[in-house]
Amino acid sequence: MDVVYNIINIPFQYARHVSTILHMAAMPRKTKPATSEPLPSAVPADDLADAITQHLGDRVRQLRSERGWSLQVLASASGVSRSMLSQIEREQANPTLAVTLRIAQAFGMTLGDLVQIPDASSSITVIRANDRAFHYRSDKHCRIRTLSPLNLEKDVEFYEVQLQPGGALRSAPHFQGTREFLTVVKGEVRVESGRDGEVLQTGDSVSYRADVPHAIINVGTKDAVLFLVDIYSNAARPRSS
Repeated sequence: MDVVYNIINIPFQYARHVSTILHMAAMPRKTKPATSEPLPSAVPADDLADAITQHLGDRVRQLRSERGWSLQVLASASGVSRSMLSQIEREQANPTLAVTLRIAQAFGMTLGDLVQIPDASSSITVIRANDRAFHYRSDKHCRIRTLSPLNLEKDVEFYEVQLQPGGALRSAPHFQGTREFLTVVKGEVRVESGRDGEVLQTGDSVSYRADVPHAIINVGTKDAVLFLVDIYSNAARPRSS
């Protein structure tokens, strides 16, 4: 009996919001120098806090201006008072983590994206194979692992999908204009898009409409491993939850 997983909404809805963590260089300890050369000075904590506060104020004001939002609109969207938002933009307030998170969510962003200071974090994002935060589903029948940073989900989604023999991944129509691109790394699968269908072997690639009912079915006798990319049209991208 086929194992069928119904996924109603794409992109996959995570039960958790994963925030990007700033990769700040560790401050050196105050140790006695081994030579007469002076130690480099660490950035004072107060200066770093001031830089973050200034950046946050500029960032909120910029994002609000780009969207044509008034302070009242942002207040309604975030649940943060208009006066607090005004103080943040004028760099007169140091908001709590909870307040900053609500502002980020109002803009449809992660906390890290909102507060990240240019050049303060690494330009390389690594997703480790054993990082469970990126495993959407993992059981004896099917494993789905995202290979794209979670904060980029609204633009493009890149997944590794593993299906056991008889396993299927069936999806309702996504947003209008959405297309999926699939490459078979291992095994044999059948891809269905609306009334059309094709059987793919190892190494085959396919693109198809994903704004109609579609499915990926393991029709082989061995495990299937796939790379799946979802790309949304500029006119209709998923809204943040």
